[in-house]
Amino acid sequence: MLNNDTVADPGKGALSFDNTEIAFRNSSNADLNRAYWLFRMININFFVKMGPPLTNFFMKIGLPIKSIIKATIFKHFCGGETIEECDGTIKKLAGGRVGTILDYSVEGEDDEQVFDDTRDEIIKTIKRATGDKAVPITVFKPTGVIRFGLLEKLDAGTALSADEEAEWDRARARVLSICSEAYKTGVPVMIDAEETWIQKTIDMLALDMMRQFNKEKAIVYNTYQLYRHDKLASLKDDHAVAVKEGFILGAKLVRGAYMEKERRRAAELGYECLIQPDKESTDRDYNLALRFCMDNLPKIAFVAGTHNEDSCRLLADLLNEKNVPHNHRHVYFSQLLGMSDNLSFNLADAGYNVAKYVPYGPVKAVLPYLFRRAQENTAIAGQMSRELGLIIKERKRRKA
Repeated sequence: MLNNDTVADPGKGALSFDNTEIAFRNSSNADLNRAYWLFRMININFFVKMGPPLTNFFMKIGLPIKSIIKATIFKHFCGGETIEECDGTIKKLAGGRVGTILDYSVEGEDDEQVFDDTRDEIIKTIKRATGDKAVPITVFKPTGVIRFGLLEKLDAGTALSADEEAEWDRARARVLSICSEAYKTGVPVMIDAEETWIQKTIDMLALDMMRQFNKEKAIVYNTYQLYRHDKLASLKDDHAVAVKEGFILGAKLVRGAYMEKERRRAAELGYECLIQPDKESTDRDYNLALRFCMDNLPKIAFVAGTHNEDSCRLLADLLNEKNVPHNHRHVYFSQLLGMSDNLSFNLADAGYNVAKYVPYGPVKAVLPYLFRRAQENTAIAGQMSRELGLIIKERKRRKA
């Protein structure tokens, strides 16, 4: 189980990301076999491209596709359909000293009642995490509780109608109620990043929440997508604001999730794209962000959301170089459930704080998330080969 009240020795544990025995210690042979075939299928671009339309078609004509999905891709990448169904995954991860970030992954809704229901569900994840060190952090997606079009108008500086002003008041109240619950229970909550053309409003809202709730402890975290060329500067600017105004900056550092959509929109509308020109630039800024956060502990609390082995090793080395305990409460590593177990479990075994995103929700509602995971995976050069190689290595080790 996770325990942030104890201090790990900086030198504890030999860190190797190739140790498959540790990486798959809590995976049965059946789990490994399912992962093996799943990643092989994901590697086939036809499956990734045709999966969404075929799945929608099969569901419309009444084929029992839901049970097939739940037993395969859903079982691998999601914790369950409800918080209660995630309990098994939470316990399994905790057995390897890895925490759970419950992520209610229903998306694409655009209705006030749905926004209220989603707010209530997010608050339930916070209550579930209260007092349980196996669920150390929570998260929500802003467009799960705020209409995308409203954020778009606010970012563009377009005047709101009286009805829209009232809608914005309700939206802010939802975010406030989530962050208030997090503050009351002492459970940190991360605000996910979204598309660039709605992110400015989200950033302002996140800072406002930090001003209210991060004075003694990091409760609210905003997300910085370092595949944007302006986000390293944003991180530094927000830190300066936090120091000046007397609160702790909460930062989740990720590379980014909307690159193709961002570039396509910028080209269509003829404006400068905020995405980095190449992967090397993204990697550089991501690692510089890690260094900046480490240089500014304890005024920054951060979560390094990354599947990049070099970045994970860099952060682990920085903690050692600065003689910072591996389990310092302001430093977390994070990966997605079902991916990069070699990073998550080996880091945890060496005493570092690690938490996995565990998406959950009704199978049909979570499908967009699942197919996006598959599409993103095929876009990461070598990622699936790496996952497959590690699984094959562990299967062979067990047969030896």
